[in-house]
Amino acid sequence: MKLPRRRFLQFAASAAAALPAVSRIAWVQDSYPTRPVRLLVGYAAGGPADAIARLMAQWLSERLGQQVVIENRVGAASNIAAEAVVRSSPDGYTLLWVTISNAVNATLYDKLSFDFNRDIVPIASITRSPGVMEVNPSFPAKTVPEFIAYAKANPREINMASAGPGSAPHLYTELFKMMTGVDVVQVHYRGSGPALPHLIGGQVQAMFDAVASSIGYIRAGKLRPLAVTTATRLEVLPDIPTVGDFVPGYEASSWYGIGAPKNTPAEIVDRLNTEINAALADPKMNARFADLGGTVLPGSPADFGKLLADETEKWGKVIRTANIKAE
Repeated sequence: MKLPRRRFLQFAASAAAALPAVSRIAWVQDSYPTRPVRLLVGYAAGGPADAIARLMAQWLSERLGQQVVIENRVGAASNIAAEAVVRSSPDGYTLLWVTISNAVNATLYDKLSFDFNRDIVPIASITRSPGVMEVNPSFPAKTVPEFIAYAKANPREINMASAGPGSAPHLYTELFKMMTGVDVVQVHYRGSGPALPHLIGGQVQAMFDAVASSIGYIRAGKLRPLAVTTATRLEVLPDIPTVGDFVPGYEASSWYGIGAPKNTPAEIVDRLNTEINAALADPKMNARFADLGGTVLPGSPADFGKLLADETEKWGKVIRTANIKAE
């Protein structure tokens, strides 16, 4: 029996609507992706953010059966990359490498054309990168309490290096100042790379820096670590206490994750979250992340969304209190 065309289309629509939700989700997950996926990174190739992004892109390429291509969109502390993703189609084919800078920029920049927490869907957090409070070996303080005592006895005589206004080292120092009442001078450089030689050479006395970029100098005795910035001690520096051991409540670390434009289908978000968490559970990938200075940070999209909201609020308070302005 032949059905009239209109009745046939109505029947097909009704049948599709009757499909179980699980079947529709499975169809989307099985069909995505059908072409290469772009992962926009707001930093130059070769840096720590890019290195971890490329490691994750390689894993996702193998798991998804389509190439995940890194596209470096450098500029404006990753805002250029973020805006490009916000303006892209919400189809899962343009993703953003999300960092602490995105949470910071929400307050640091007055006139962004987007609202990050509204316009980007969190997919998954990936790694957390610890920091270290370190000094030139000639500096008299050998512990955090000694550093605080020296700073209070000698206000504005300690020069602390920063990787630039609004950078993680800058914000870590401002948080430390807020919580301890010390008055130190921030000396801004264009990144940790130019700052570290001056710290080693004694032109500045102290710095908060990523463990990954300072660990070699620490092991060589060229820098003295006073404390790590995470809530717990680190395997790579097991004898070094945390800042929070002496300044209760102090905790600061950088982190990486992946986001997508708002309205990206939940089934695609869940598929990507599942594959990313599989990487974080893989011992070989774990070891490779550790080599790049990161500890894995698994969780759901909601977990990553909470991290983004909490970090935006936390660093927003620091930026407003210290009256930090973007260059």
